[in-house]
Amino acid sequence: MAPLLDHRAPLHFIGVGGIGMSALAGILADRGFQVSGSDPRDSPVLESLRRRGVRVFAHQGADTIATLNSDVGTSPLVVISTAVPAGNPELMAAREAGLTICHRSDVLAALINAQPSIAVAGSHGKTTTSTLIATLLAATDQDPTAVIGGIVPAFQSNARSGRGRVLVAEADESDGSLVKFRSSLGLITNLELDHTDHYPDLEALIETLQRFAAGCGSLLANADCPVLRQHFQPGAWWSIESSEGVEFAALAVEEHGEGTVADFYENGELVGRFSLPLPGRHNLSNATAALAACRLEGVPFGALATEIGTLRSPGRRFDFRGRWAGRQVVDDYAHHPSEVEATLHMARLMVTSGRSPLPEVPQRLVAVFQPHRYSRTAEFLDAFASALSLADMVLLAPLYSAGEVPIPGVDSQALAERMQQLRPDLPLMVSATLDELAEQVVRRSQPGDLVLVMGAGDVNGVWARLQTLAELKSSDAPDTPTARLAA
Repeated sequence: MAPLLDHRAPLHFIGVGGIGMSALAGILADRGFQVSGSDPRDSPVLESLRRRGVRVFAHQGADTIATLNSDVGTSPLVVISTAVPAGNPELMAAREAGLTICHRSDVLAALINAQPSIAVAGSHGKTTTSTLIATLLAATDQDPTAVIGGIVPAFQSNARSGRGRVLVAEADESDGSLVKFRSSLGLITNLELDHTDHYPDLEALIETLQRFAAGCGSLLANADCPVLRQHFQPGAWWSIESSEGVEFAALAVEEHGEGTVADFYENGELVGRFSLPLPGRHNLSNATAALAACRLEGVPFGALATEIGTLRSPGRRFDFRGRWAGRQVVDDYAHHPSEVEATLHMARLMVTSGRSPLPEVPQRLVAVFQPHRYSRTAEFLDAFASALSLADMVLLAPLYSAGEVPIPGVDSQALAERMQQLRPDLPLMVSATLDELAEQVVRRSQPGDLVLVMGAGDVNGVWARLQTLAELKSSDAPDTPTARLAA
């Protein structure tokens, strides 16, 4: 194992409940490391870590570091993520105590670089593609280890500690740390400008991904992405547009709201047909990438085709939350214009085809969207307006800053005004709070609607608020919107 990790040295994760931090902590605990962490917000993820032997502190402060130093005997390696601010009292205490501090990407790099690995990078589809790869490898008895940025349905976790030869990891480009990874196979789903708080322009993002690619043993990339076509030279391409000039391709023969039936090609030759239970062309591309990666690992196509029919998206990717009064609520992590557009196109396919993986076929699309970061919203204001205009109604949450300083003139109201210019007939409402947003969903939606909640902030809390409203049904006012919600 890489020198950073030593079984004799304990590790302590500040903010261990985070999606990336918890995955690493769990895998290291499974591998026999002494692991602890702190997080003030309890969650099922933390309970799972406790069951795996991770010591979890509910308080982040100097006393936690003092306790660790006195209890464990050996000074722990302290692991932080980009989300941990420099002024975090526990981090400050660790520095004052002279403890070694590293970024989570250093720990992930140590795992990736220590065994054969597949690292999945790209602007969109990383979590889904890495989920599909790990799920298919597990289902075909490859017993992989996996570190994923979302909950994998087949594992009911964001991590899996396997005994097979391969580790599958999601390689996040948001802070550039993926250049540390030396994976056997690198995979890039697509590339377009995002994370404008870190990258000044597309060229800077391309340069970072080129450094990532140079560190991989081989590279698999999406031939349908013009940026990748122009700036990368992988060992293998995949496509969902054509089987010519690429190593792997999946060409749709049937597309509907429940999924896609496609023919799979290798080096231009038809290998077989598969049925993907995830609708949308973006999911077909993700699945094709996953099949290609598994084939490069030597897994027979027949075994993969059998298992692909059982695939499910990771958590918060078109995640059905429940029904009330004839409406269906779906939660999705989409927070970039391309992701919003792809999600709405997929939902529209359910409406037009009359087929849907949801309990009922939706009749109308109500987009509930929360802009994420001032920098991203400013950069893509027009693109967001265009993408959201694909819905039948749009309800906007207040912008989620993610700690950024406000930019004058950039907020949800500015997005609404741009949308009104683009499509004056679009029913549209901006809410000042999530509670008000939930009330607007109740008041303005109707039976048959798909309420599609999108964003990377806290907008996913709308479902809990809707449930609360349903529980507050008043027998004294049976015709109020709240009462109709609970009906």
